[in-house]
Amino acid sequence: MQLNTPGATQSPTATFTGRVLVTPLATGRRPSRLSVALVRFTPGARTHWHVHPLGQVLHVTEGVALVGTRDGSVVRARAGDSVVCAPGEEHWHGATADAFAAHLAIQEAAEEASGTSSPVTWLEPVAEDVYRSAQQSRGA
Repeated sequence: MQLNTPGATQSPTATFTGRVLVTPLATGRRPSRLSVALVRFTPGARTHWHVHPLGQVLHVTEGVALVGTRDGSVVRARAGDSVVCAPGEEHWHGATADAFAAHLAIQEAAEEASGTSSPVTWLEPVAEDVYRSAQQSRGA
């Protein structure tokens, strides 16, 4: 058994827009590949587009979170809701423009041929018009 006393760090601007605090809660050690983080978004903050090779579960703990996919679908998830992003699905997630949001991000790292593993591949920022359009969604 191991006690984990995590600390929050501000997310890098290379992969997030706005102020986002990430608190790692668990990082699996072989053979586990599971990682879990508490991610807190200020109003208007969001991830860049990204993909998880083995998928991701987002469990909203506070506020209202937006989760968007490349086909333009947007889920508006509230505290207590969980959103499942399929393996390989390009998506983004974050807060609405006028409220804070927080969620647990749960994913596994995929084993690469090189022997390294990664739970995420980061892509480009979400365009402002895409984010503004997501605000109109009533979602799930």
